[in-house]
Amino acid sequence: MEKHFNNNKDKVKQSSKKGRIHSFETFGTLDGPGIRFVVFMEGCPLRCLYCHNVDMLDMKNYQEMTPEQLFKKILPYKTYFQASNGGVTLSGGDPIMQPNFVSKFFALCKREGIHTTIDTSCFTTKEVIDKLLPVTDLWMISLKHFNEKKHLKLTGQSNKQILENIQYLSKKKAKIRFRYVILPGWTDTWLNLRALKKFLKTVRFKMIELLPYHTHGIYKWEKLGLTYKLRGIKPPSESSIQKIKKILEKEGHKVLVNE
Repeated sequence: MEKHFNNNKDKVKQSSKKGRIHSFETFGTLDGPGIRFVVFMEGCPLRCLYCHNVDMLDMKNYQEMTPEQLFKKILPYKTYFQASNGGVTLSGGDPIMQPNFVSKFFALCKREGIHTTIDTSCFTTKEVIDKLLPVTDLWMISLKHFNEKKHLKLTGQSNKQILENIQYLSKKKAKIRFRYVILPGWTDTWLNLRALKKFLKTVRFKMIELLPYHTHGIYKWEKLGLTYKLRGIKPPSESSIQKIKKILEKEGHKVLVNE
């Protein structure tokens, strides 16, 4: 029997002093500038059909840490951060689900001059964004789909609030880096790429990363007894990836293909 996620389990109390953390990567090089200490946090407001970290959504396998405890863990790596212009990235899951913890932890990092990055869907409220803006150096935001109905089918949520929040961050002059999964038949269509180009003209951002769809996380779905609904979809071809890269570069954007 197929298991289903319970979104209620993802609702972390705003008064919580501890963060729910799944795992760590001490020398990350793909989650922001330089060498980074990457913290993968539990919980996510979306249910992406291609999620490769599906094991971080059920709020079961985690350890609780205070902001101070986590900061103490990352502090020994400060030398590497400074030497590579790196820092700390909170990922997941989606750390936007635990804003109080994130804001307190990032504040500790900022006091020590450590660069802070949040890897997020940006599906949240303006109040949460205002809480995180003063202590977040870089917002890495995943763009899923620009058709609202397809976004809903692909992620379980509308894209309206996400796009509005990105516009809000842009007006606040936040530093933004976009991430865009190239999912054959979904995000690589002419209509969606046209909508992507149109949207990018309306916001301020540093660069956009292209993430070719892969199937490496399917085993996690199977291990959890979940049905992977995109089975049969193959990763995009190299020519397709380069075509999209050139389309965006022609628009004057800085583009990085992140394998």
